[in-house]
Amino acid sequence: MSITIDPAETAGLVTREVRSAERDGAPTKIAVARRRYAAERADVWDAVTSPERLPRWFMPVSGDLSVGGRYQLEGNAGGTVEECEAPERFAVTWEFGGGVSWLEIRLTESGDGTTLELLHEAPVDPDRWEQFGPGAVGVGWDLTLMGLGLHLETGQGTDPAAAEAWTVSPEGVEFVRRASTGWAEAAVADGDDPAAAHAAAERTLAFYTTAPEA
Repeated sequence: MSITIDPAETAGLVTREVRSAERDGAPTKIAVARRRYAAERADVWDAVTSPERLPRWFMPVSGDLSVGGRYQLEGNAGGTVEECEAPERFAVTWEFGGGVSWLEIRLTESGDGTTLELLHEAPVDPDRWEQFGPGAVGVGWDLTLMGLGLHLETGQGTDPAAAEAWTVSPEGVEFVRRASTGWAEAAVADGDDPAAAHAAAERTLAFYTTAPEA
């Protein structure tokens, strides 16, 4: 399906927060993204946990999705399912490129819809944080939450090639710009230097919206 959205409006649907924390004595940063969907919680839960539906808006998943099992996203992260309380929350390790971080999804009923809260906690890599800030992971989740919204609205899937092309279109660049800025503002609220945070957001914008060389 083609992607036709208002980039400013869609980016504004996500509330972003950054938290400084620690795990096992080591400093971490938690990127928190919240978005409300006009769908019942059971439907959202099925969309974010069903191996049949995940490929329509995210990516194919294989493995054992029960607690203690190992999962693998095609061409991306894998890990262990640590907790699951259907239809309210699940938590997994997020293992990619030799590193380990932690992902938690929470669903709460919100009027006639559902609020999804995503928390991604990662060890602090000072060089990477200085270069990209929370947008390095946050913008990717913004795009993912947008894909989930399109799927919940239509029941259809998103063509990965069309999604990639959209990201470097004028509308996609504006979406990423607003998302990157939102993450920079969240980092400043957590104590980061404003100039450094917004410079990192500009680098994040370039990373996500520079078309690959032919």
